[in-house]
Amino acid sequence: MNLTDPRFQDPDKAREWLELQRWPNGTHCTHCGSFSVTPLKGKAHRPGVYQCNDCRQQFTVTTGSVMERSKIPLNKWLLAMRLMASSKKGISAHQLHRVLGITYQSAWFLSHRIREAMSNDKSGPMGGGGETVEVDETYFGKRETPLPSKQRKGRPYTKRGKAGPGGKRAVVSLVERGGKSRTFHVQHATAENVREVIVRNVSRDTVLNTDESRLYTEVGKEFAGHKTVRHTANEYVRGDTHTNTVEGFFSIFKRGMKGVYQHCGEAHLHRYVAEFDFRYNNRSGLGVEDTERTAKIIEQAAGRRLTYRRIGEAKNA
Repeated sequence: MNLTDPRFQDPDKAREWLELQRWPNGTHCTHCGSFSVTPLKGKAHRPGVYQCNDCRQQFTVTTGSVMERSKIPLNKWLLAMRLMASSKKGISAHQLHRVLGITYQSAWFLSHRIREAMSNDKSGPMGGGGETVEVDETYFGKRETPLPSKQRKGRPYTKRGKAGPGGKRAVVSLVERGGKSRTFHVQHATAENVREVIVRNVSRDTVLNTDESRLYTEVGKEFAGHKTVRHTANEYVRGDTHTNTVEGFFSIFKRGMKGVYQHCGEAHLHRYVAEFDFRYNNRSGLGVEDTERTAKIIEQAAGRRLTYRRIGEAKNA
């Protein structure tokens, strides 16, 4: 499926393809699940509208998904999903606005809806017996509300006259060797906060690999093993002990956030990390290519809504 495919050019072709993706076993009501439905035809109804013969409600392929009540043509939705699924470091709302021929505000809202579809429920523990999970934290971007320091009488932390980690946004990532990643934006990377992230998401019989940070000293004792490398001593690999996998993930994440998105409100950061997690967890190395990645977004789009009011509330939080 390349970008010249008819489903990216024709709204009707896009709708037909989306129906096959969302309803592979036949059209069914998105309200009650009944397969007894009737397509509504004629001048009074646009193509793709159905009525359930049981609950009597009308619905379309976008009902109950992130695309519901959108006036953007479905072929443009599909193209945006394809572009966001295939761009390793992401694609900006300004670029989507130019490519799709829609306003910047519409492109921004559309991209956030697609990120909502990319996010997953993070169910089930990572790792397991004999498995290794690498954990690391990174700091980037100016924190919108710097954390005060008790030692500095409420003033923010500084480092050589500049804002240190206390003035930057903290992101913690867990990455399985040869597997998937889970990334979290935390308000402050303390040992307590980092421990909560790890124990909620990693199986206890897993071996943790971290750097020598004191954030992991105590929590490492709660797992089957804890191996560390000393970056301060220029040690990066010792046998199979390293954090190169998680640092490779951070390199893609930071290049995308700094080089593509550039300006990201802290209230929306959790959606951006979900986007990078999605592409990493559905990468070519795991046998997932662009077409399958796009289909995965459509699959996860069902049952989710993201309204402009919800985004506005996050922005003003």
